[in-house]
Amino acid sequence: MTRRQLLATYHSLLLSFGAQHWWPADSPFEVMVGAILTQNTAWTNVERAIANLVERDKLDATSIVRARNDHLAGWLRPSGYFNIKAVRLKNFCRWYLEQGGFRALSRLPTQSLRRALLSVNGVGHETADDMLLYAFERPVFVIDAYTRRLFSRLGFVTGNENYDELRLAIEAQLDPDVALYNEYHALIVRHAKAHCRVKPHCTECVLNHLCPAAGAPARRDQAGIC
Repeated sequence: MTRRQLLATYHSLLLSFGAQHWWPADSPFEVMVGAILTQNTAWTNVERAIANLVERDKLDATSIVRARNDHLAGWLRPSGYFNIKAVRLKNFCRWYLEQGGFRALSRLPTQSLRRALLSVNGVGHETADDMLLYAFERPVFVIDAYTRRLFSRLGFVTGNENYDELRLAIEAQLDPDVALYNEYHALIVRHAKAHCRVKPHCTECVLNHLCPAAGAPARRDQAGIC
């Protein structure tokens, strides 16, 4: 995996799909709530759950902590696994308030903030990095199943790397650019849903002539922009 390969892939996806304007939220706190609720569900379901919180004027950490568990679970029902997510969201909001909220947390260096987020029950690596990139605007590359699938098929990685190994390998090749990481992650998700699925749709894929999985010959430097 090289800088040229990563940037060529990024520019190809950007030319194909255009800017994605992520994350769809009105505040950093809403981003963090969405990052927890989007675990194991589609974003459209998260939007419905967040709309329930907004409708009841409960989209703030204090209201969520004070809410009855059954009420909160009911509001989160559209996001799936709503009882588990209600507990996780309450845990996060309680911790968030104890830490002093967004202003206090935003003063922490990125690695300290990442460790703090990962200390919260129910916040894993991908969720923490979603929060870091999209809520706190830190240059942390988010790794999800789509990223691992695409880069494995392109031959950039084996696909067996652990989360941080893959994240750090990508960050080592790219400048610490929040806007780039933001857009790249969004484009990977868009591309994976459209073409690079579990059963890939390679015919119309903008990357297919570079992709060994689509029948392109393996090359040491797949750097050409499609």
